[in-house]
Amino acid sequence: MKKDVSDTLGFFPQKDIVYNKLLPYAEKLDEESNDILSKIKENLGRAVQLREIWPGVLFWTRKLSTYMRLYGRKFSKEDHVLFIKLLYELVTIPKLEISMMQGLARLLINLLKKRELLSREDLELPWRPLYELQDRILYSKTEHLGLNWFPNSPRPRASSKHIMIKMFQRCSVESVLKTLVKSCRPYFPECATQEMLEEWRPLLCPFDVTMQRAISYFELFLPTTLPPDLHHKGFKLWFHEMISLWVSVQNLPGWEVHLVNLFARLANDNIGYIDWDPYIPKIFTRILRSLNLPVGTSQMLVPRYVTNAYDIGHVVIWVSSLLGGPSKQAQAQLSGLFNSITSFFHPSNHGRWLMKLMKLLQRLPASVVRRLHRERYRKPTWLTPVPDSHKLTEQDITDFVESMMQPVLLAMFSKTGSLDAAQALQNLALMRPELVIPPVLEKTYPAMETLTEPHQLTATLSCMIGVARSLVSGGQHFPEGPSHMLPLLMRALPGVDPNDFSKCMITFQFIATFATLVPLVDCSSALHERTDLTEVEREMCSISAEFEDFVLQFMDRCFALIDSSALEQTREETETEKMTHLESLVELGLSSTFSTILTQCSLDIFKVALEKVFNFATTNIFETRVSGRMVADMCRAASKCHPAESLKLFVPHCCNAINQIAANEEVLNEEELDKEFLWNLQLLSEVTRVDGDKVLPYRSQLVQVLQLTLHLKCKQGYTLACNMLHHILRSTALIYPTEYCSVPGGFQQPGKDYLPIKDWGRPGDLWNLDIQWHVPCVEETAFVFYVLDLILQPELLRLQKHAQGEQDMSRDDVLQSLAIIQHCLLGAGSVLPALKGEPIPELVHSMVNLEETHLYTGIEYDLSRENYRDAICNVMRQLLQHILEHSEDDTKSLFSIIKIISDLLHFKGSHKHEFDSRWKSFNLVKKSMENRLHGRKQHIRALLIDRVMLQHELRKLTVEGCQYRSIHQDLMRDLLRLSTSTYSQVRSRAQSVLFTALGTYNFCCRDVIPRVLEFLDPDSSSITQQQFKGALYCLLGNHSGVCLGNLHDWECIALTWPGIVRSGLSSAMSLEKPSIVRLFDDLADKIHRQYETIGIDFSIPEECCAVAKQLMVTSCPFPKTSVPSEEEVTEGLQRQELKNSEAVMRYEKLIIDLLDCISNRNMPWKFEHIAIGFLSLLLRDDHQLPPRAVLFFVKNLNHDSLLVRKVAISAMAGIMKQLKRPHKKVSVSPSELCGVKELSGMIAGDRPDNQWLQYHSSSLPRTQKDWEGCVFVEKTHWGYYSWPRKLMMYAPLEEQPKQSLTREEMTEREQIIYDHFTDPVFINQLIEFLSLEDRKGKDKFSPRRFCLFKGLFRNFNDAFLPVLRPHMERMVADTHESKQRCVAEIISGMIRGCKHWSYMQVESLWELLCPLLRTALSNITIETYADWGTCIATACESRDPRKLHWLFELLMESPVNGEGGSFVDACRLYVLQGGLAQQEWRVPELLHRLLQYLEPKLTQVYKNVRERIGSVLTYIFMIDVNLPYTQPTSSPRIHEFTERIMARLKPLTEGDEEIQNHVLEENEVGEQDERTQAIKLLKTVLKWLMASAGRSFSTAVPEQLQLLPLLFKIAPVENDDSYDELKRDAKTCLSLMSQGLLYPEQIAQVLSSLQEIAGSSSWHARYTVLTYLQVMVFYNLFTFRSDQRVVDDVRALVIRLLGDEQLEVREMAATTLSGFLQCNFLSMDAPMQAHFEALCKTRLPKKRKRELGSVVDTIPSADLVRRHAGVLGLSACILSSPYDVPTWMPQLLMDLSAHLNDTQPIEMTVKKTLTNFRRTHHDNWLEHKQQFTDDQLVVLTDLLVSPCYYA
Repeated sequence: MKKDVSDTLGFFPQKDIVYNKLLPYAEKLDEESNDILSKIKENLGRAVQLREIWPGVLFWTRKLSTYMRLYGRKFSKEDHVLFIKLLYELVTIPKLEISMMQGLARLLINLLKKRELLSREDLELPWRPLYELQDRILYSKTEHLGLNWFPNSPRPRASSKHIMIKMFQRCSVESVLKTLVKSCRPYFPECATQEMLEEWRPLLCPFDVTMQRAISYFELFLPTTLPPDLHHKGFKLWFHEMISLWVSVQNLPGWEVHLVNLFARLANDNIGYIDWDPYIPKIFTRILRSLNLPVGTSQMLVPRYVTNAYDIGHVVIWVSSLLGGPSKQAQAQLSGLFNSITSFFHPSNHGRWLMKLMKLLQRLPASVVRRLHRERYRKPTWLTPVPDSHKLTEQDITDFVESMMQPVLLAMFSKTGSLDAAQALQNLALMRPELVIPPVLEKTYPAMETLTEPHQLTATLSCMIGVARSLVSGGQHFPEGPSHMLPLLMRALPGVDPNDFSKCMITFQFIATFATLVPLVDCSSALHERTDLTEVEREMCSISAEFEDFVLQFMDRCFALIDSSALEQTREETETEKMTHLESLVELGLSSTFSTILTQCSLDIFKVALEKVFNFATTNIFETRVSGRMVADMCRAASKCHPAESLKLFVPHCCNAINQIAANEEVLNEEELDKEFLWNLQLLSEVTRVDGDKVLPYRSQLVQVLQLTLHLKCKQGYTLACNMLHHILRSTALIYPTEYCSVPGGFQQPGKDYLPIKDWGRPGDLWNLDIQWHVPCVEETAFVFYVLDLILQPELLRLQKHAQGEQDMSRDDVLQSLAIIQHCLLGAGSVLPALKGEPIPELVHSMVNLEETHLYTGIEYDLSRENYRDAICNVMRQLLQHILEHSEDDTKSLFSIIKIISDLLHFKGSHKHEFDSRWKSFNLVKKSMENRLHGRKQHIRALLIDRVMLQHELRKLTVEGCQYRSIHQDLMRDLLRLSTSTYSQVRSRAQSVLFTALGTYNFCCRDVIPRVLEFLDPDSSSITQQQFKGALYCLLGNHSGVCLGNLHDWECIALTWPGIVRSGLSSAMSLEKPSIVRLFDDLADKIHRQYETIGIDFSIPEECCAVAKQLMVTSCPFPKTSVPSEEEVTEGLQRQELKNSEAVMRYEKLIIDLLDCISNRNMPWKFEHIAIGFLSLLLRDDHQLPPRAVLFFVKNLNHDSLLVRKVAISAMAGIMKQLKRPHKKVSVSPSELCGVKELSGMIAGDRPDNQWLQYHSSSLPRTQKDWEGCVFVEKTHWGYYSWPRKLMMYAPLEEQPKQSLTREEMTEREQIIYDHFTDPVFINQLIEFLSLEDRKGKDKFSPRRFCLFKGLFRNFNDAFLPVLRPHMERMVADTHESKQRCVAEIISGMIRGCKHWSYMQVESLWELLCPLLRTALSNITIETYADWGTCIATACESRDPRKLHWLFELLMESPVNGEGGSFVDACRLYVLQGGLAQQEWRVPELLHRLLQYLEPKLTQVYKNVRERIGSVLTYIFMIDVNLPYTQPTSSPRIHEFTERIMARLKPLTEGDEEIQNHVLEENEVGEQDERTQAIKLLKTVLKWLMASAGRSFSTAVPEQLQLLPLLFKIAPVENDDSYDELKRDAKTCLSLMSQGLLYPEQIAQVLSSLQEIAGSSSWHARYTVLTYLQVMVFYNLFTFRSDQRVVDDVRALVIRLLGDEQLEVREMAATTLSGFLQCNFLSMDAPMQAHFEALCKTRLPKKRKRELGSVVDTIPSADLVRRHAGVLGLSACILSSPYDVPTWMPQLLMDLSAHLNDTQPIEMTVKKTLTNFRRTHHDNWLEHKQQFTDDQLVVLTDLLVSPCYYA
């Protein structure tokens, strides 16, 4: 086989699409594909060498991707590698326009998709170009300034609905880039890992945003598929470092998710090469935490800054890669995970977490199946195989399936629907049918019996559909499977129910699924004839005798359904006559199910069924809209399966009936036809949809009926006749498979040696599919043309005469003729050749051939006959002119004509939308029935045939790059005329056809645009409003197609944008019409949304040309032309330069045109705004704006309209960036700078070699000399983790461009800005506008204005200070928020803009700023403190702290001095915090000073100051992290601080009395006692604990433990908001601490603390210990479980508290115990049960007879407590399994019931337990009952039934 492939092709294809080999014309395809491939190689190579990226390269790369869609990777390995290299070079061209890059990247991804085809030896790709591409686009430095518009970057003017769309598209560039890296990753060279680590390690500073960036780069780029002998150059270089980083992070930061994804990929690619065992408990604990499940009784879920939950997809891959191997630890933990979360799957539980759980459930089995496939069934490839020691064993699979069954069975009935569970079951059943299917069957049978719970039925059926294939094929593990099939089918029949739509649909799907898998053949005779059958086969044979019965019953059900949905029954007279949506779905379900059943029937059963359906159809008369359609569908299904037998019955019957009625002449002219006549016509039109050669014998009768009925007066009548015409033509003219049976050749084989039951569930065999094709024979083609001559010709003549005015026709006649023409075209479209015409020259100049590709689709056109397509086209154009001139209101005819034009252009036998929906449904069916375990395309035969048919249709529909010919031009102009006609419906239909056509023909947009713009031209006066609106819609385009207003091409935009703006002057434009205003808004909005910066530089570098040259010289298939000559190459280079300069000219011309439009006095304001919007899109980072535009934007800073001012501010910030002079950088080696040798090994944090970066007040650059000698490192992350090889620093001042230019030295653009900003009048006005309120209370510090001022001060130094100074001084003193905000924006801009000023300038700047800031901070108000905070934070961002020492010293002066009240103190702290937080680890000295200053002030009275101090403390200690490889910090440490605090809290810890918050909130004079001070201190400390939870990376557990006893004392037990702040805070703190992630070594410390507190005298504390314990254990479940000692300690603690003297504590202990049992943390073992039973038997003392009136003793005796403890223990066990009855439960219930009459509180406990048991087990009581003996049931029933009141 392989040999002859390479003979015919000349090479051995990489991997072609197998389905092509099964097409009826397969032998022609090799030649065709070789021809296309050689053209692609030739032209793509030429285009690259001639430097023609557009249209050449793009045109031919598109052809390549189409080629791959049609033939797969049908090229030699050599070509494959060259294509990849060429595209890689093209994608990474630095200046390439983004949209081009995206298109090329998608193709490259496609070429790299199947990585098994190319090994690392075949291909190596560098990683750095991709990194630079990512960095340039995703972290663009100019995008936020509006100098670069990526597809979908956030735009200035977009409403919120578009923001959503944008988020989605923004991801599109991002996701394309990410997928591209993923595809290239396996081919990175072996040294790549080391290079990447060197590149990105220096960015790993956990306090900085670069951390996220570095980790996400690691996740994306690090190669994990290196072969084992290279592992030391791969993951071993980083695995330890990364995993220890991950394990040590306790609060989930944003980047943790990336690490998880990286580990998941690593684990999956290297199963068996990494020992994960030490990490497994930690991994599972974190997975459990990331599900965010609600836990514990206090139910205070504090959003841990809502955990960055892991992506379930990656978690699943990770888990499935950990399974197996020698240790089996992962499976144990996984079972534990499912045990602990099973109860969350119960359908009564619902919450936001449910979706995540369902996803986990659905994807995990799929992932394990994928792994099994890879280990056992996949062909070995170059990728590392899994070592035998770590392959999954049979036992592993069984354990896995068992651990998942319980949650899956619960999830079947979930609120989110049963789909997830069904998919999970499908995959589980592939692995272990014998474990999976029986429990599902157990649920299915009762669900089919029940009438009251339809939801149960739909859920179980959809799950059965998932496991159908595993059930039917049985196999050695589950041989009894097939015997369930018939009972299931028979019981499903009642589901065909007209009253319940969803039940009906799922039943159809269920029956169809089983029918496709099983041949419905009666094999019972084999029982007597054969002796070699197994027991199971005998049973199957006897079952199969009932098939006939099933088919007939199913038909009866269907007939009943049809009867009840007839029009008369379901509608009133007045309603519509069309089918409703639901009815059409039922119709589809019914017809496809019935046809599946008949396809799979034996001939005997078929004959019975045929007779039955024939009798039903011919003895009744149906209306033709609803029930008639359903019956006709059933008849069609029958005649499709066995045409000869069926047509013999139907055709004569229908023809006779029709002829009899029509014998009466009047009938033909009646408006309302006889029902019987219509019904027979309908029946006939459906039954003829069968193989063409079977229709031919009846042709004379059919043609006679057609002639009779096509010209009926009644519309319904002639429509049915047209359908018949369409169907007869289609079935004789098309190529299609004629049968879809599940076994080739049907079941008619002789019975002796052929047993159909062997074929149950058998997959189709791709190599012996034996498809029966219908290919039109000569006779059939002749018949088609005979019908066309007979029927179409006369209609065309009539219409032509009518159009020329020679013959009058009524509108109805015209419509009827058009209907006939349309149906002829639809029926015979495939045999009519395409329209002819001359190609239209010179729309685009190209040096490469841009020809269209013709695909052979099995039809040889007969060119000797008349081409009816051309004929129809001519007549339609004449008719259209006629109608538009004489009767434009005949819209129905116009609709018809539009439809016909559309088919003339595109229809070759099938429609795109039908194809799309078939492709979709094919994929759905494939998914629901595929076998992912074995793979290798083991689908059912019918599906495979369908796929081949789809391949054929795909070939028919592929129209890529068609040539644009004169005939197309004429039709497009007609469509454009219709698109701008009077009636809106005509316009919208014509527009949608026009948009499709625009996407089909090459470059036709260039021809159409000028014609559309004529309608918008202000100079032509004859334009109507309708035409104007139509033209606008044409520019707008539809949501999917081309948008003419915004093509990515300078020529087009240069026409359309000014055209849109100028249309504001047109006479047809009226702003009074809301529809027109809305149109302009949509148009402007769409352009803003879709605009991407269009390239100016289209050059192709040399490297690409070299690869392209190679491509042109490889053989097989050999390109036809040779490599381009020298002359051509030079011409190409010249053209490239010309194209680039033309682009620049067009760009500048467009800007000038738009400015001209705006300067027109008469232009309405709306259009001015649109034009300004367009201008703002035209800023770019590679070309400066023309001076005239700069002047325009500067002037508009003071425009009256706020909108315009905003645009101008953004634009100015961008212009400043364009004018920025580049500063020279030199690389320095870090070790020389600090004079310390770099340390060997990995050490992060504060080291000797990064000391010099930190802020030391002793060595600040306070003089010019120091300043110049000081090396400033602006970015905060450099040096924290490791130094880069070469650090890029600014060169010394003398080498930099000259600062402080005079006006003469400036460029023209700079002079414009300089003149305006030195003009006091201009500045006055500007500042006035900037300090206006925009929206009251909503305004915030504006980053755009900050960018503007930063740019001004960066480019012009301090030139504008003198003019601005008075304004700033004035505004600082003014307390209005808008004035304050304005001055804050200016100041932060100044501080950031002075980066390169000389020392003198900086010093004088600070002399000015310090007093201003002091004033500002003392005037701060509630409205402005946030703005000042932002101002200082922005100013300090990415700046060396030593540069800003003036600022820090100013802020540190005395933040909390009480001047101006508590509020000002809090605000100053906030501002200071903003500045210090930006500096992270580089200011330890300032942090120490601040802490020293704050400590005495911690006893603040005011709540707002306390909260602020808490937050500041968090930032002070943020740097004290516990991460691997990190030195202890030189910033303040928590440990030392806590010691000092605990000393001050002593008065509270020692005393035993309750802590009341009796501090008076006034500042009393005089010292208060220590205790009150301590309470105040505690309040602040609590605020700090609350603020730091979730902010810092590691939690200081040992330090927090010291505070625990104190918190337990204070925290209240009940949930009550009336408590004071202190108690509420304590409670929140405990809740946060209990949810924290613990290191294994911390657990013992926490438990000993808890044990100590459990002995405390306050029952509140003891109670709270239990609630704390619940949450803590669940959130650290696997870490706790991995240590048996810890588990025993927890159990002992809970059991000890069960016997507590306080009732509430005992009850809470019982709840805790039951929770631990439920999540399988503790197990219900015999000793525990015995312990409780013993406690229960404690004897109670007799009640003493008390004297009346004596004081009743309330303290319970110790005995009662012990007895209660035992009862509570039993009750906890019972409540721990709410959804099932384990074996030990009945006995415990009996034990409990003995205590029903004990004293209180025991009686109460027993009653509560029993009612709860009843409530949770009530739903499935029938199942649960079986666990009890009869005696136990009697007792139980007594207990559970409420006592009778009448006794």
